[in-house]
Amino acid sequence: MSDLQLALAAFPGFAKVIQTDKPYKRLDFSVANKALLNRNLSETGEFSSFVFDELLHKNTYAGIGGYGEDRIIYRHRKHFGGDSNARSIHLGTDIWVDAGEAVYAPLAGRVHSFAFNNNYGDYGPTIILAHELADTKFYTLYGHLSLSSLEGMFVGKSIDVGEHFAFIGNYPENGDWPPHIHFQIIADMGDYKGDFPGVSSFQDKLHYLSLCRDPNLILRIPENV
Repeated sequence: MSDLQLALAAFPGFAKVIQTDKPYKRLDFSVANKALLNRNLSETGEFSSFVFDELLHKNTYAGIGGYGEDRIIYRHRKHFGGDSNARSIHLGTDIWVDAGEAVYAPLAGRVHSFAFNNNYGDYGPTIILAHELADTKFYTLYGHLSLSSLEGMFVGKSIDVGEHFAFIGNYPENGDWPPHIHFQIIADMGDYKGDFPGVSSFQDKLHYLSLCRDPNLILRIPENV
């Protein structure tokens, strides 16, 4: 177990990133979900209706899941490539709730960087926070935010634990996805600013999963939901 995993696992408790009262339901976007195979998920309105009306039962649940999942939903989006090295391994956890929901910092940190990654299928507005816990430095990434979340943002800005610092965005400004937040833990940002791969190729899977630890170390949502 890495130093980062140990530090996160030993921490007594983090603030909730999304403070929803809805029960969670785990969503599957892999080939095992046969309901995906005959859907035109390139049309975001249809994709959103499929998620919130069908999978989340008329929006009575909040969706959760995706870490390490080999997803087929990226086949509809050129941003993830279409050759033998296409990216399909999800490196974060998605929480699927309504646009406009508040996003909170699970622990104190500072703004490392932010950007509007404005490509179809990309993160849209993105904020990355830098943290230190038990002498271990790491980062958390929040993707698919609202554009308003970037207003007044600056590198080095202090963010308190439990502070409301962003909102979940709507399509198309959120990268043209059904409303959700992509939450990712990153051990080493390298030279990236305002962006970091959230999906890897199968060939690079082990490398990126070693850099991007399980977000449930922070979220702590029961695996059996």
